[in-house]
Amino acid sequence: MNQRKIRVLIGKPGLDGHDRGAKTVASVLRDNGMEVIYTGLHKTPAMIAETALQEDVDVVGLSILSGAHMELFPRVREELHNRGLDHVLLVGGGIIPADDMAALESNGFTKLFGPGTHTEDIARFIQGEMEKRWAKEAADA
Repeated sequence: MNQRKIRVLIGKPGLDGHDRGAKTVASVLRDNGMEVIYTGLHKTPAMIAETALQEDVDVVGLSILSGAHMELFPRVREELHNRGLDHVLLVGGGIIPADDMAALESNGFTKLFGPGTHTEDIARFIQGEMEKRWAKEAADA
């Protein structure tokens, strides 16, 4: 198993000013041994993607409560793609209707988490996904 720490960027795109959930998830991920970079509030998709590139992250997690997820989440994915970061695990959460979750998951997001998701489940999901990806990288090498 890979011994390096999982590097996660938690981003808050757009004008959503509610970050309690994002900070809680960041704290839980740190408690589970991950290195976490939190972008802070009111970031553009380009700012989030540029930080992901500069910080060499394995995971980008987006949090949104404003209802602009169908506009902002695909723009973040596009900005990551423009920087050659298609390999980054892309997850998100917030107030997102089930139909929108399905649409986003079919468009580059590995998993979206809704209200009431246990934070430990988010950490376990990320750990499991990264273990699978690192195992595949090792097998392909």
